[in-house]
Amino acid sequence: MSGEWVRPGQTLIWAVWVLAAATEGPAGEAPVRNTRLGWVRGKQAAVLGSAMPVNVFLGVPFAAPPLGPLRFANPEPMLPWNGFRDATLYPKMCLQNSDWLPSYEHILRVHFPNSGVSEDCLYLNIYAPAHADTGAKLPVMVWLPGGAFQTGSASMFDGSALAAYEDVLVVTTQYRLGMFGFFNTGDQHALGNWAFMDQLAALTWVQENIEFFGGDPRSVTIFGESAGAISVSSLVLSPLANELFHKAIMQSGVAIIPFLQAPDEERDKDLQMIADTCGCEAADSQALLRCLRAKPSEELLNISEKTKSFTRVVDGFFFPDEALELLIQKTFNSVPAIIGVNNHECGFLLPVNEFPEVLRGSNKSVILRMLHTALNIPTQYLSFVADEYFPDELSLFELRNSFLDLLGDVFFVVPGLVTARYHRDAGAPVYFYEFQHRPHCLRDRKPAFVRADHTDEIRFVFGGAFLKGDVVMFEGATEEEASLSRKMMRYWANFARTGDPNGEGLPLWPAYSQKEQYLQLDLNLSVGQRLKARKVEFWTETLPLVMSTSGGHLGPPSSLLFFSLLLPFLFPLAC
Repeated sequence: MSGEWVRPGQTLIWAVWVLAAATEGPAGEAPVRNTRLGWVRGKQAAVLGSAMPVNVFLGVPFAAPPLGPLRFANPEPMLPWNGFRDATLYPKMCLQNSDWLPSYEHILRVHFPNSGVSEDCLYLNIYAPAHADTGAKLPVMVWLPGGAFQTGSASMFDGSALAAYEDVLVVTTQYRLGMFGFFNTGDQHALGNWAFMDQLAALTWVQENIEFFGGDPRSVTIFGESAGAISVSSLVLSPLANELFHKAIMQSGVAIIPFLQAPDEERDKDLQMIADTCGCEAADSQALLRCLRAKPSEELLNISEKTKSFTRVVDGFFFPDEALELLIQKTFNSVPAIIGVNNHECGFLLPVNEFPEVLRGSNKSVILRMLHTALNIPTQYLSFVADEYFPDELSLFELRNSFLDLLGDVFFVVPGLVTARYHRDAGAPVYFYEFQHRPHCLRDRKPAFVRADHTDEIRFVFGGAFLKGDVVMFEGATEEEASLSRKMMRYWANFARTGDPNGEGLPLWPAYSQKEQYLQLDLNLSVGQRLKARKVEFWTETLPLVMSTSGGHLGPPSSLLFFSLLLPFLFPLAC
């Protein structure tokens, strides 16, 4: 691949490259690599318990800054640069309200560099074993961060431990968020889905450049959690992503989660509100775009926090059809997949030690009214939900636990299992897991009733216990937790290497076949079967059948629920 690439002065360039590679010297000296756009100079990092240093390249651009006419537009290629580009500084996060950072760090006992926010944010970070150079052909793992498509950044995650221990390349990337990532006018002038187009641009960059860092462009695994996992699942469904990756890992999120699209009427209301606030004309979408592209980014960021409708859309381009239809039709990239959930996905919805006042001293009728509002379940069918989740003799705390289980089932467990079935039936190898361990470091951060919460598995996948740099992901890990982390890193990396997570020294992880076996990830690993089979049957067969026979239907969930997923970012712990 590199031999086919010809640039002016190629002989001199490659002579300099050979000299630079030969004079990198001992661990700690700055590594340099050439890309198709120019040279980058990174730094080296050490990992606890590993003799292998890691070459780190931060803030490498994969697309042009999405400014001015490129706002609310597909990303464009980055222009080449002269000389060496400094790749030792963390890139700015994509535009978001960063006030959530202190609360997030406190709740989860993590720390990461706050590099500020900017609309110029289409950058990625690369973590490569120090021995890797052109020709090494190591498996590549591209991480898409989560954050409800409203928050997050590449630099919240450090791929050094995964790279050092498992001899893989790890890439963490960014994409536009909120209104900047999903604004659309409902016509051809602004189709939307800019966040997904950014992800395609990052994967295209990987195909064209990762070989120079020692990676194999023919062995790329995309993985992510929450909105990152939804992104992975969406890329699996998109024809535009064909051949850009070869395996996929979805941690606590898939494309058929029910809150992901807002009704057109909500978008139209938001368009009018934005136009009125900015002094723009809403009736002409081209004029509206010209007007908004001229506005300061801070002004649009403030306005975007008032909008609810700018989410993914079926644009006929990235998404040819609804996500579920694409699965049903089997018109998706049937690559090997790992799909999984945690056993208390919505514990974070109640991050304080006190039970919410809205439910205090009440009975299940209050919760059912909340479900009617949030899930759009017609009132005449709420009794069926009550019979399934809320037996008559429940204490307030049992009611709380059932309520959280219901939300976890609706938004994570059932969609994940349904997606796994479609992947399996399309002939793609798929492996399912349930993460079950509550991290010891959170014992004084979350109430005792919270088990393995949303995001808890990330610190294990990234080997947070072994990190020594600016990113703190697993402070206070126990010896048993470090051992579990090593096993999970090995499962994930084995999968990136071969499409099968199994390997020497690991308990067998059976494929998700008609037996529906799955791996229970805890301090003691075990295999389970037919995870929450009754709940899956209730939401996919029982309730829809009852509603269809009486002429009812389940409407789209309230977009307010989308914002409920941000609760841990918006409200600090009161403990």
